[in-house]
This record gives sequence, structure tokens and C-alpha cells, in this order.
Amino acid sequence: MATSEIKQLVLRQPDDWHVHLRDGAMLGAVANHTARQFARAIVMPNLSPPVTSVAAAAAYRDRIIAAVDPAYNFTPLMTAYLTDSSDGAELARGHAEGVFTAAKLYPANATTNSSHGVTRIQALYPALEAMQKAGMPLLVHGEVTDRDIDIFDREAVFIDRVLAPLLKDFPGLKTVFEHITTAEAVAFVQTAGANIAATVTPHHLALNRNAMFDGGIRPHAYCLPVIKRERHRLALRGAAVSGSPKFFLGTDSAPHAAPTKEAACGCAGIYNAPYALESYAKTFAEEGALDKLEGFASEYGPRFYGLPLNAGTVTLDRIDTLVPADLPAAGTTIVPFHAGETLAWRFSRASGGQT
Repeated sequence: MATSEIKQLVLRQPDDWHVHLRDGAMLGAVANHTARQFARAIVMPNLSPPVTSVAAAAAYRDRIIAAVDPAYNFTPLMTAYLTDSSDGAELARGHAEGVFTAAKLYPANATTNSSHGVTRIQALYPALEAMQKAGMPLLVHGEVTDRDIDIFDREAVFIDRVLAPLLKDFPGLKTVFEHITTAEAVAFVQTAGANIAATVTPHHLALNRNAMFDGGIRPHAYCLPVIKRERHRLALRGAAVSGSPKFFLGTDSAPHAAPTKEAACGCAGIYNAPYALESYAKTFAEEGALDKLEGFASEYGPRFYGLPLNAGTVTLDRIDTLVPADLPAAGTTIVPFHAGETLAWRFSRASGGQT
């Protein structure tokens, strides 16, 4: 059947393998946008202060569960924030107890609330050794932060300087290269071992860097890693629709109040959770690859993490959907991804439950 003739998609319920849910009032405002679509989500630990201990992760998990409508049957999967002094025994204990699903490597000052991140990768080696032994996945924000490196080159330089040597030193470490943005990252993941995978966001599939400068500065298209050239966008789209189990869904949905985006020093992050599946469906339809969407969204991620596939389903109908210009949240507003655009798909329902 031609893509244009498909009027409805019924998919195994997907998971989001990279999301920012924030905390406090903002958590209460945004959590259900993720939970209504996704059965599980890998939750980022870059709060202030960051989530570095088992106790802090368990407490944050409780706050997320309390914020989500119980009708959604949503499971947050918690991550540890790695620092130069991360304790490998604490990480392994948290993983064994089912609190930590993975640990997140932020190079110091790479993105929002990452000032406590890793300053010297070798300082992390004892913790990485413990993670490798425990089978605990490493999630990587793949950018160097040297001020002399062009911001559009920081992912490619990270591969050469940090990621490739790290994986050579820890060949058994299961690693997810998060929110990849470049053709170099696609090629690296494709040729790496089976223990290396990557997440791909809806905004990096839809936009190239021109979007940040379309008729003026467009702060709501600013994220980190920053959006790259068109050749990189095309490489990401090719990877996402390829059917390779090395590439799977991770929205990197990152809510910020509109005034903090529309500022002289605006925050980095794109809030795509409310229409995430509609956005991915748009890309896969444009590529004539809707038959590949279920694998990308619902199968490859849990298989990489060693988790069961979800038993429930979600339904997307081919109905024009106008994305609002903004959404109320925690006493302010957030501008969602695709604001003001009409998408060709509409999430209608989820049914069933997790395995």
C-alpha cells in the first residue's frame, strides 16, 4: 500500500529512550505528555542538584510516578549522573536493585545543568569498569566543550578524542550515543560493535541549522547538540528508517519556559513530547518507510536494553492536527516543537499495557 493510502497506524506501544521531565511544578505540567504515548522512558538526571545517588534516583522516581496520571501505567527508568568522583560500587548497587537503568555521561558544561559533569574522562574509568562488569549501560552526550572547537564540530571531535578511545578501553561496555546529530556519528555507530547504539530525536530528523536563522534568530529551534547541516539531517533520516536495530527513538524532549528561551542568553532545548509520535510519523511517511516505524519506536530500544517489548498498542490516525502556538505549564508557557504547523497524523489512543 502506498504511504498516502495509509489512514491509520497501530503500533506496539513505544518507549522514549531519552527524555527530560524536570522537577517540581514543571514536572507536574509535562510528565503526562510523555506518559500518554510511551510505556517507559529513560529519564535524564540533570536536575539541580543532579541525581548522583541511589537514594536521590529512587526519590525522583517517586515524584515522577506521583505526577503521572495512573491511567497511563507509565514506568520511569532512572539514570545516574556521572561525575569525576562517581562511585562504581554505588552505581552497580543501584543497577542491581533496579533503581538505575543506566548512567549518563555529560561532559562538564555541555548542556543544561551539566556544570557538575565529567571534566576528565580518565577520572571516570573506575566507575566505567564497575558498570561494564555489572552490564549497566552508559549513555553519552557526545560533545567536547573546548572553546576553540567550533560548536558544529564538537560531536565529530568527541568521537575521535573521547568515544572511540573509551570504547577501545571498555569493549564490553554497552553504550548509547545519545541524540546523534551528524553523519560521522551515524557512520561510527553503524561500524561499531553490537554493544553500541544511538538515539535519534524528531527535531534532528526534521530540521537543519537554517531553522535557527529563518528570517531572524529562532530560539525555539536551539538545542544541544545544536542542529547541523542538511547532509547530516539526511544521514540521520537514512539511519532512522534503515531498519537497523542500532538506531531507536529518543526524543530528548526538554521543556523550558518561553521567556527563558526568548532571552538574550536563551536556554537550549526543544519540547517535542506533546506531538512526538506525530512528528516521527511525519518523517517516516516522507521517507516512504512507515513500515519501519514500529521497529524504531517500539522494538529496537527495549531489545538493546534487555527489556521485554510492551504488550499494548498505540493508534495514530491520518488526521490533520494543528500544533498550538504555546502550551500552559507551571504558571508560564512552553512553545512546543512544530508550533503553528499542521501535522498529518494524530495520536488517538493507547490500549493494553506493558509486558
